[in-house]
Amino acid sequence: MNDVRRGRLKVYLGAAPGVGKTYRMLDEARRRAARGADVVVGFAECHGRPRTEAMLDGLEVVPRAQCAYRGGYFEEMDLPAVLARRPEVAVVDEFAHSNVPGGGRNAKRWQDIDVLLAAGIDVVTAVNVQHLASLKDVVEKITGVPQHETVPDDVVRRAQQIELIDMPPEGLRRRMAHGNIYTPEKIDAALANYFRPGNLTALRQLALLWVADRVDEALHTYRAEHAIGGVWETRERVVVALTGGPEGDTLIRRAARIADRSAGGDLLAVHVARSDGLAAGVSHASLARQRRLVEDLGGSYHSVVGDGVATALVDFARTENATQLVLGTSRRGRFERFLTGPGTGETVTELSGDIDVHRVTHERAGRGTLLPSRRRTLSTARLIAGPVAGLVLPVLLTVCLAQVRGTVNLTSEALLFLLAVVGVACIGGVTSAVIASVTASLLLNYWFIPPIGQFTLDDPNALLALGVFTVVAATVAAVVDRSLRLSRRSARATAEAETMSSLAGSIVRGGQTIPALLERTRETFGTDSAELVDQPPDHEIGGAVTTVPAGPGAFLVLRGRTLSSSERRVLAAFAAHVGSAVERAQLAEAAAEIEPVKAADRLRTALLRAVGHDLRTPLAAGWAAVTSLRGRDVEFSAEDRDELLATADESMAKLNRLLENLLDLSRLEAGVLPLSLRATSLEEVLPMALADVPDVDLRDVESIPPVLVDPPLLERVIANLAGNAARHTPAGRRVMVTASALGGRVELRVVDRGPGLPTTGRERLFEPFQRLGDTDNTTGLGLGLALARGLTEAMNGTLTPEDTPGGGLTMVVSLPLAERVDPTASPATATPGRTP
Repeated sequence: MNDVRRGRLKVYLGAAPGVGKTYRMLDEARRRAARGADVVVGFAECHGRPRTEAMLDGLEVVPRAQCAYRGGYFEEMDLPAVLARRPEVAVVDEFAHSNVPGGGRNAKRWQDIDVLLAAGIDVVTAVNVQHLASLKDVVEKITGVPQHETVPDDVVRRAQQIELIDMPPEGLRRRMAHGNIYTPEKIDAALANYFRPGNLTALRQLALLWVADRVDEALHTYRAEHAIGGVWETRERVVVALTGGPEGDTLIRRAARIADRSAGGDLLAVHVARSDGLAAGVSHASLARQRRLVEDLGGSYHSVVGDGVATALVDFARTENATQLVLGTSRRGRFERFLTGPGTGETVTELSGDIDVHRVTHERAGRGTLLPSRRRTLSTARLIAGPVAGLVLPVLLTVCLAQVRGTVNLTSEALLFLLAVVGVACIGGVTSAVIASVTASLLLNYWFIPPIGQFTLDDPNALLALGVFTVVAATVAAVVDRSLRLSRRSARATAEAETMSSLAGSIVRGGQTIPALLERTRETFGTDSAELVDQPPDHEIGGAVTTVPAGPGAFLVLRGRTLSSSERRVLAAFAAHVGSAVERAQLAEAAAEIEPVKAADRLRTALLRAVGHDLRTPLAAGWAAVTSLRGRDVEFSAEDRDELLATADESMAKLNRLLENLLDLSRLEAGVLPLSLRATSLEEVLPMALADVPDVDLRDVESIPPVLVDPPLLERVIANLAGNAARHTPAGRRVMVTASALGGRVELRVVDRGPGLPTTGRERLFEPFQRLGDTDNTTGLGLGLALARGLTEAMNGTLTPEDTPGGGLTMVVSLPLAERVDPTASPATATPGRTP
């Protein structure tokens, strides 16, 4: 059994390159060593900065491992050596770094660190915010620089300590200008590109917000562990309560405006589903639409189950540490509020405590219908209020009529008592109506039918009046009950129809994944869980379970409450939709498996067509020239023989180039293309690469530092790109080639002034055996750009298309700088520079 304590991880998170995270990391290592801790430096990248390198003095540094890859040698952390040394603390820089492939190494540096942590070694590491996986696209959009090395956010969040290393943009730019980050030749380009004030401000805000989220998670965990229910107003959290009614859009937008007033404010929408599921009569179509609106506004949607809506809302708000609650004003009219008492809004306000409650008015406020037609079942309040009203209302009516005795005749008095009985029947049903009719009959008999002041129950007229009151009350109560049942059925049918219509629409549009459908099922039926299983459960302890088939070999299982027969019928329809979604997913997987076969077939067909034309043409020309020279019936002059030999030689050379392209493409796809990487200047490669392209405009290539490439391969890449650009550049215009260095890489741009390409079709540029946009289909196999990208990526570079300002297409080749070259090493042993 392994009882080794897992190591603790501390991460220095830099808001931008050059803020000093490596310096602070090494400073902590020195402080820990001074306190007696056993500290080693597993890997530290100082980027040639003297002050940072000075921090290594006095620290034990584990020698780096030399790793061979594609003809070059690279330095990586020697993980086995660090494990064998077993220090208390290991300092490992560049958390998001990608290791050189091969040799049994992990793909990522963070995986190496996880191995150290599992061995019980504490690790101190550093990473920049642009390397967080969730922010990769955002950072690229802000800076225009793609991020090729990332680390999953949850790996960083699992660290016991995260310390943000921040610096104002002006201070960081001053550090850059003073030469404390990059070498002098890179400073101007860096300040004008990546290190612009706007870029640094945006990166700083991203880092602060990300760390704030991490701190918020820690606070939430602490509050949960210590059962803290009070609101800590560390951050504005606005909870908006949704019922599915028409006022929902107004409430959501109002809550979003409240949340936006505070930087970093959160918007949470919550719907309280009754435990009786569909009986609640919620419009699921409206809820689905409002859910999309919440997500479009940057909020999150939640659903909780509870019959006490006010209590459930307040409990949810306290659990989420919400600071404000947004509710709509009641849609009930005044008479309804008078009969049923305080509504959800008043109750929430009483229970909210230190949570601010906003009651938002809307166009539906106070426009509800009368109570009997709105409520579909007799609530507990009505069951209590009915009998009480049956006793109290006739008494109050008697007191009022006694004050005006003599001005109202007996017929009017009897009709008023009958009206009171009807009202009580509408409130409390049959039982309340009987109580009211008996009470009203006795009071009418005693106070208003002569002789006044005594009962005349032996009088047939009195018995008839009592019977009429009872019959009328029972009839009215029966009518009310029937209308309530019909209203309930109608509302339930409407809810079922809306739910099924919304669900069916989502399935047809493909807008629901299987987990989303299961969550929708759980919310709709008010259960604790909904899951899809291969086999139905044999038994379940502690809870009701409902199982329905959802297609061949699949069952939908709901846990939490017992469903009625009508709900089971709707659940069967849900299960059918879930089964359809499962079938769609299986078909998508099957299609994905078939797609590579289809792609291979398309590639084979394209290859056969290309070979049938492009290889045959030079072969036929060369063959014809050789056949003519071998012929005996024609005597050629010396000039003719030279011309035929030149044709044959040109055809064979063209055929040889085509075959070389085919072989190189096949080697690239097989991963066996030989490379010899060495430090190479662009001035060494460009003359040969551009020899066949007339009148090229070369700019800014003289001062570019060497790149780590295979020179012949880079020459072929540039030649292919320049030749392609020349074919699309109009007559009288020149192909332009320019270069710049930034952040450890060189970007070479080949610019044409042709018609350009739409964004949607650009990736097809790099498919082999096609000539997207070419008007001349006799110039080759269509392998030029496919081969150029493949060769570039083989040299650890990238090839991407961009729009040329003013029209045209620009091909951008990004290559690593060869900053660290051992002058005593062979050309194939250059060590690449590392980007901060």
